[in-house]
Amino acid sequence: MFNSVIWLVIGLVSGGVISFFVRKMVVNHKTHVTETRMAQLLSETRDKCKEILLAAKEEAVSVRIEAEADFKDRRSELQRWEKRLSHREDGVDRKFDSVEKREKDVVQKEKEVESIKEQANKTLQEQMLRLELISGMSHAEAKDLLFQKLEAEVREEHAQQFREMEASLTEEADARGREIISSAIQRCAGDVVSESTVSVVAIPSDDMKGRIIGREGRNIRALESTTGVELIIDDTPGAVTLSCFDPVRREIARVALSKLILDGRIHPARIEEVVKKAKGDIEATIQSEGERAAYECGVQGLHPELVKLIGRLKYRLSYGQNVLTHSIEVSHIAGMIASEIGANVRIAKKAGLLHDIGKAMDFEIEGTHAAIGADAVRRWDKDTAVVNAVAEHHEEVPLSSVESFIVAAADAVSGARPGARRESMDHYLKRLEALENVANSFPGVEKSYAIQAGREIRIMVEPEKVDDLGVAKLARGVAAEVEKELQYPGQIKVIVVRETRVIDYAK
Repeated sequence: MFNSVIWLVIGLVSGGVISFFVRKMVVNHKTHVTETRMAQLLSETRDKCKEILLAAKEEAVSVRIEAEADFKDRRSELQRWEKRLSHREDGVDRKFDSVEKREKDVVQKEKEVESIKEQANKTLQEQMLRLELISGMSHAEAKDLLFQKLEAEVREEHAQQFREMEASLTEEADARGREIISSAIQRCAGDVVSESTVSVVAIPSDDMKGRIIGREGRNIRALESTTGVELIIDDTPGAVTLSCFDPVRREIARVALSKLILDGRIHPARIEEVVKKAKGDIEATIQSEGERAAYECGVQGLHPELVKLIGRLKYRLSYGQNVLTHSIEVSHIAGMIASEIGANVRIAKKAGLLHDIGKAMDFEIEGTHAAIGADAVRRWDKDTAVVNAVAEHHEEVPLSSVESFIVAAADAVSGARPGARRESMDHYLKRLEALENVANSFPGVEKSYAIQAGREIRIMVEPEKVDDLGVAKLARGVAAEVEKELQYPGQIKVIVVRETRVIDYAK
């Protein structure tokens, strides 16, 4: 029994010591967490907590040293008690009372440590409340604000890197594209527009108008019925105007009327004979012009019907630009670009020559000239790449090959060069207005100005509604919408300007 009591005493002492160390470790861990949180909130709170924790640690170390010394003493006493157990049983009761007292002391120290921890937590909460009152926001709001600022900084950095990469790639692509296009344009010398869209026949005197009309109008009716062209004889001095949608018919009528005026014999039979001869001359001219164009572009093996259609383009004008001359120019430019980038030169030149062939028949068949021309080429030429390039040169269908893109670019270059085409003032103003309307349809746009004859649009945005990242998105969006909604030759440069002005006065 005496041994049991001794072991009980040892167990109680060991349990008390272990409980003390375990509690001390828990207190140290929680105190460390409390220090970390308090350090993040306020320097003053951190210093105060450090002082409290240092005091607690010093007291805990003191208790531990005292407990260790006491443990050694008790162990010595137990050894002496074991030797003297036979004659010192009364000493056990005294030692047991001493152990109980020590345990009470340990419990008291634990309570003091818990009180210190509660005080530290209370101080932390008070400091957090003070911080929230000073900042005017809760802990969660401050955390959200910090995340928002961090996200904005990351987005800004990402946008800056994206703009730098985009600018670098765009600069390299533009430089290479300008080099290729400028080289092709310099090597292709095109004439400035000089043709007129109206066929006018000069007459030596106004008396000739009466002879052209004839008795009771029989001569003019014979001319109109045999040529299919309307003759306009008005008060215009020294001229007769010919009107017809078919440019070939109009040219036949012009040649026939010129010969009749020179001959002087104007009557229905003579008119029929001269018109028939004029038709033969024009057909021969069409054939020779088609062959000349094919030879000049280096395109071989064309079907005779395609050659005739090419020749008919000699009498077709588009915005004052001769379509045959334009087609030859596109063929040359497309071939040069294809040779520069390593594409199929033969397909590019052939498709460039045939790309507007539908304009030779667009007054006879419904549909766009690109679709009509593609059907004609498909009927007399089995080259699928050429057919696709003709159909796609206005991007009415998606571009399917490099050659299609080259032909579209060459067509834009030929039509966009200065002096190549004419357009009416009304059409010009409508085009500029449509361009500005597209830009103004985007949110955040304050003003937009179409300049450089519609080749460039400058957009002023409201800085408080559009940030730096939104500027790049707006430019791409406007460019995509312009490509989708408008038709125009060449390309349109989109410039977005975001300006922030701060004004103050020194008084």
